[in-house]
Amino acid sequence: MYDILIAFHILELIQESLEKISIRFSGISCPDDFLLSESGMMKMDSICMKLTAIGESIKNLDKQTNKELLVQYPEIPWKHVMGIRDIIVHHYFDVDADEIYRICQEDLTQLQQVIKQMLDDLKRSKTNHT
Repeated sequence: MYDILIAFHILELIQESLEKISIRFSGISCPDDFLLSESGMMKMDSICMKLTAIGESIKNLDKQTNKELLVQYPEIPWKHVMGIRDIIVHHYFDVDADEIYRICQEDLTQLQQVIKQMLDDLKRSKTNHT
């Protein structure tokens, strides 16, 4: 068994980062919105930083939970979530605005929903164990 409070805390941090990405992405309607202005580039940089933090946190969560938690939510490709961190960190100058846009547009809503479900499930689990 793993420490539910630690897992819960990590998930809350991930949730906060996802909310910040949503706010920062709200004015972006196409990949060029990132590339054609300084403010767009700043938004992309800050979103990349949050995606990196999320990927690292998911790796840490998997380790902290002895690989028992993420497997319960197979609808998310967790290896890809962790992998975006590696791509951004190791190939920063090659980060593709189209891919960052696609992630924000297509993937984040489901990830937010699953993180919320995980938090709810852990709350219930914590309540049942106290």
